[in-house]
Amino acid sequence: MLDTLRNALKIPELRGKIIFTLLMFLVFRLGAHIPAPGINPAVLEQLMGSGNLFGFFDLISGGAFKNFTIFAMGITPYINASINMQLLTVIIPSLESLAKEGQEGRKKIAEYTRYTTVILGAIQAIGMTYYLRSALVNPGFWSYALIVVTLSAGTAFLMWLGELITERGIGNGISLIIFAGIVSGLPRGIFTLYQYVVLDMVSIITIIVYLIMSVVVIAGVVAIHEGERKIPVQYAKRVVGRRVYGGQSTHIPLKVNQSGVLPVIFAMSILMFPSTIASWFPNNSFAKAVVKFLDFSSIWYMIIYALLIIFFAYFYTAISFNPVDVADNMKKHGGFIPGLRPGRPTAEYIEKILSRITLSGAIFLAIIALLPNILYAITGLNLQFGGTGLLIVVGVALETMKQLEAHLLMRHYQGFMK
Repeated sequence: MLDTLRNALKIPELRGKIIFTLLMFLVFRLGAHIPAPGINPAVLEQLMGSGNLFGFFDLISGGAFKNFTIFAMGITPYINASINMQLLTVIIPSLESLAKEGQEGRKKIAEYTRYTTVILGAIQAIGMTYYLRSALVNPGFWSYALIVVTLSAGTAFLMWLGELITERGIGNGISLIIFAGIVSGLPRGIFTLYQYVVLDMVSIITIIVYLIMSVVVIAGVVAIHEGERKIPVQYAKRVVGRRVYGGQSTHIPLKVNQSGVLPVIFAMSILMFPSTIASWFPNNSFAKAVVKFLDFSSIWYMIIYALLIIFFAYFYTAISFNPVDVADNMKKHGGFIPGLRPGRPTAEYIEKILSRITLSGAIFLAIIALLPNILYAITGLNLQFGGTGLLIVVGVALETMKQLEAHLLMRHYQGFMK
């Protein structure tokens, strides 16, 4: 990895992309420290310290939510908008056909996603402002309106920043913003562990075990992320004129974790929605029951969280990889899997293998994501930088390094040809 970074910095074009990405990170972190107007910090701290409800929001926003800055909502509305658009693409035929139109169709869907992000961001901003109404310095319509507009504009700006990083920087901009938010909370997490030790809340042995578990989790995430099942494919020989084409052996690489960390992000975002709505009505008995039912350490929370991760792993794999299309393309080019007829039997075989490895990858994701919940239920330690954070950080880092390597490989081939 260090060699890849060193080689990338030697190329002016890649060095410019890396510097641009780092500058956008700086803009993001500066915005995460600009407080929203009209908020009483003392009352805000009391409200934010009352539970684990908004831990995920604070995690991916890099502490911006807890301090209620202009980036308090982070990129969460965009994540929810992306989930909605992907679901609607499967359900609505016109959107499905639009997705198959190539680059122009994807641009149109991205435009719809932006509009949906602004709408969801405004709704979420209204709910957050209502929940924190007791922290307003001067309660009133204009104070509410100012905070709602500020938070919505902050989310829209982050969305634009992410797209700018994707276009001019390295990697997926939205994922990198989430990555930067989580990594920025690492020093705070280390200091929290230090305080736990100083106050004798935990022993040194517990911290060492936690660090060893973190290393094992990182190794497991890398292994699952890079793991793949190779299905052998044989291409028949074809004689065209005096030339012979085909006859080679290759394989179809099926990744164990086809969807990356997206199932974890999607599941957490959806699971936080009912709790967030319920928190707006603290005196309602049904709302209290919902908050208790979906408590961070609740067994029902863990079960639903794990099921949602498995569901989104299958869902994302289904919309990103079509075994029927793969089998048809193999058939057109004279390819076949040894021992299987081309066409439908091949598609069914690929689908069967894909279903099995997706299940194992999804179960692994669920176990890693639930580690902080289990640790909190046993020890009472609320360590937000746990399984979910490690999954996102390691997954995004691996994908970004792959893009860097792809750029370096392309430059290498261009130089060789010239």
